[in-house]
Amino acid sequence: MLRTALRRAAAARPHARRSLSAEASITIEFPGAYTAHLSEEPAAAAETTKTELLEYFKTMYTMRRMELMCDDQYKKKAIRGFCHLYDGQEAVGTGIQAALSPEDSWITSYRCHCIALARGGTVEGILAELMGRSHGQTGGVGGSMHFYNKEHNFFGGQGIVGAQVPVGTGLAFANKYKTPLGEPMPVAIGCYGDGAANQGQIWESMNMAALWKLPMIFCIENNQYGMGTSIARHSCNNDYYTMGNVIKGLKMDGMNVLAVREGMKHVRDYVSQGNGPMVVEMSTYRYHGHSMSDPGKIYRDREEVKAMRENNDPIKNVRQLLLVHTDATEDELNTIEKNIRAEVEAARDRALAGSTPSSTDDLVRNVYLDEHGKDVPQSYIRLPDYEKSIRA
Repeated sequence: MLRTALRRAAAARPHARRSLSAEASITIEFPGAYTAHLSEEPAAAAETTKTELLEYFKTMYTMRRMELMCDDQYKKKAIRGFCHLYDGQEAVGTGIQAALSPEDSWITSYRCHCIALARGGTVEGILAELMGRSHGQTGGVGGSMHFYNKEHNFFGGQGIVGAQVPVGTGLAFANKYKTPLGEPMPVAIGCYGDGAANQGQIWESMNMAALWKLPMIFCIENNQYGMGTSIARHSCNNDYYTMGNVIKGLKMDGMNVLAVREGMKHVRDYVSQGNGPMVVEMSTYRYHGHSMSDPGKIYRDREEVKAMRENNDPIKNVRQLLLVHTDATEDELNTIEKNIRAEVEAARDRALAGSTPSSTDDLVRNVYLDEHGKDVPQSYIRLPDYEKSIRA
């Protein structure tokens, strides 16, 4: 485990916490972080700086506190409906974002709050959306599973298990179609869980992506459980990175943000050059149950979750990197955490103070467009008997 190795390194090298400029280059090694299928493994090392590590620390800690706030507000019934939390998997979303370009397309599953944050969202906008407020990221009409940000090439969470993957493959097709021949292409990434990995629509998408050499990354966030079923019980092949058959694959340590970043840079470079898709498996872990309706205690015991929190937490891993390899102090990091907690609480208060969609027009916007692409709100409900349909 990375955290255990870092503790040993700190004990063995008391001089490691030297005075450095925030931009001084640091080399971090993480042997064993990658396993490849039909391809070479990337170098298991990264160059970074204190500034960069602090940015990852802040981003991941903000994600964690936001998701814990979602838990709190759901229990208080300020958030209703479906709610799938991402805490424990923060290194995946943060590392992918650090490796991709703004022009790259990203679509993911219904566990999407933190990806929305990474792709240009705000804590207030996300909480407001979850609470059904008009100033939420999608106007309060999407909710937990349906975030979207076209300006930042984030094409949303998807409420249907696995359905984002063929859409992501379509995004990859569009990126190839729009790129002049011979030039590097923006890539598309479709993230999905291990529980969706054996779906037929995913296999069909992989087949098309391979035939047409699309710049597509099939990314399995393997958090070890498909809803309440362990990977050992629901998949005959637990090496998900090999599922592309003839498609190259790479498994990486999804609890190590630098390993994710460097691995995804390697994958993005390969895919963007017209070589076709790759299958990526992120080995990660979720602390909450499948959703807020799942306590997550029946199919796994508390000791398992506790061990992951103590020995391989992605935020603690970055914290330890800062303490071992830079001049960051416990007091400095504690202050950052305190400030982020206050920011998330303030964002909650502003979200709660917002208004809900108040008119019929608010509910039917972004459904119909005129010939010029302008939104035309209309009240129309299609009933089984077409003649009885409701029209404004």
